[in-house]
Amino acid sequence: MKTIYENKVKSIGPFANSFLEENMFILFGTGAPQDLKDFCYQIDVVEAEGEIQAGDKLFINNVPFEITSAGNLVQRNLTTLGHITLRFDGSTTPELPGTLYLENKEIPAIEMGTELKIVHE
Repeated sequence: MKTIYENKVKSIGPFANSFLEENMFILFGTGAPQDLKDFCYQIDVVEAEGEIQAGDKLFINNVPFEITSAGNLVQRNLTTLGHITLRFDGSTTPELPGTLYLENKEIPAIEMGTELKIVHE
C-alpha cells in the first residue's frame, strides 16, 4: 500500500455540510474565492505522489472508501488548487471533470483536523 496523497481539513465554511445530504462535499485550497469558501472544506494545496485512479482508496479519518472513478481534471485541480468535489454515489463513469467518485456509503463527520488520505494498493 502506497500513500499518494495526504491532507487535513484546515477550516470549514458555514454551508460546507449542506452538501452531505446529497452524498457529496467540496474541497478547496486556502486560496478559495470568498464566495466559494462558505461552501467548502478548506485544505492546503499539496502534491500527489502518484496518479489518483479508480481502485485506489480514500480514507477519511481511517474510514476507507473505494474510488470508483475520477474526472480527468481531479489530479490537476487537487494539486494546483486543492479543489475537487467528492461524490459518494459509486459512479464508474465520471460525469464531471473535477469530481472524484467514491463508493456509496455513509460519510463520516468532517471536522477541523479531519485527515484525508489516498492510497494505492
